[in-house]
This record gives sequence, C-alpha cells and structure tokens, in this order.
Amino acid sequence: MNTLLSNFKIQVNSKIFVKDPETSILGKKIIEHSILLIEEIGFENFTFKKLGDKISSNESSIYRYFENKHKLMLYLSSWYWSWMEYKLVFTTSNVIDSEEKLNRAITIITEKIVDDQATEHINESVLNKIIITEFTKTLQTKEIDQENKEGFFLIYKRIINRIVTYITEVNPEYPFAKSLASNIVEGSLHQHFLKQHIDTITDCNETISPSDFYIHLVQNVLRK
Repeated sequence: MNTLLSNFKIQVNSKIFVKDPETSILGKKIIEHSILLIEEIGFENFTFKKLGDKISSNESSIYRYFENKHKLMLYLSSWYWSWMEYKLVFTTSNVIDSEEKLNRAITIITEKIVDDQATEHINESVLNKIIITEFTKTLQTKEIDQENKEGFFLIYKRIINRIVTYITEVNPEYPFAKSLASNIVEGSLHQHFLKQHIDTITDCNETISPSDFYIHLVQNVLRK
C-alpha cells in the first residue's frame, strides 16, 4: 500500500488554491503545519498569522498559496477524501462477493485512521481528527451551491456514489441507497466525534467501533 501510494498523485481541484502547495518545500510545510496547528487550537482560532509564526514565514507568503483559511480547509478536506478514495478503490478491487466488497468499503470509510508513512508531510491520523471536527463546516456555508458547481466536493461525492454502487449490488431493490451511503460517510464522522467527546450518547467505545455499528446497520437494512 505504501509503495503504491508513494507513486500516486493526490488530485485536488486547482480552483481551491492559488499555487499548488505540493510544488514547493514551503507549500508542503504550510500543509504539514496547518494540520498540526488546526488540530491544536481549532479552526476558529486558526489564522495565517499564527501559521506563519509556526513555520517562521511571513503571513503574506501563505496567501500566495491560499486566498483564505476556508480555501485551505477545502484543500485539506479534498486531499483527505482523495486519499480515502484511493484506499477504497485499492481495498475493494478484485473482490467479487458483493457483501464482502461493501463491508470492506464501510470499514475503510469508518475505521480509525493511522498515519501513512508514505506521505511524509501529511499526518493522516491528525488530519482525520480535523475532518471529524471540521469537515461539515466546509459544507454548511453560504457559498456551498457555487462551490459545489465549481467541483470542490467532487471527490467526496464520488466516494458516496461508489458506496451507492456497492449497496445496489447487494440489494438492487433497496430504495434509499444514496441516503444510506451518505449517512455511512458523514455519520461515521459524527460517531467518532461522540466517542471522543460525548460518549454517553453513542454505543461506540474502545470495544465497539463505528465500523462495527455501520456494518451491523447496513447488513440489517439491506436484508431482503
């Protein structure tokens, strides 16, 4: 997996950034430390000035890569979902059994994330924590319709539609495949959040994972 990913180019919509951060040492440094800083202080308290102080760079240099912190967050989420899509495709390829394919897909989407050593400047485990806490904020904005038209959420939607395909393979007659798929993807983030912060209103804990819950839920929902 690591060898394959090292040769795989994560695709992010070029309209999200001013300059591709993957093309320079400074750009990669911005991505690496923005992840660590957002996880440390939260997105609301995060500013380009604070990031500049962290990386010993002028605030203006960060604006050469991103117009604002919202665009930076869109970049991080797009990178994350592109990485997840690759894992999803890799894990389900050549799996013939429909239920096994769906279960593998659910596990990939809902499991606890560990850092992938193939991406030196991005800690996926920390990025996952940010996605759990902050991703819905990239969706729930006044600009959502225009940004959707611009294709900013294309990868995220592609993941959901891939799961829709797997659901339909298991049970072609199930009428709510899109709603179920989107619930798996976004709902799992919420379950991880509850597990970490408000554990009295979720059954997920150290022994029961969100993956366990969603595999059980989907198997029962799709039972003919």
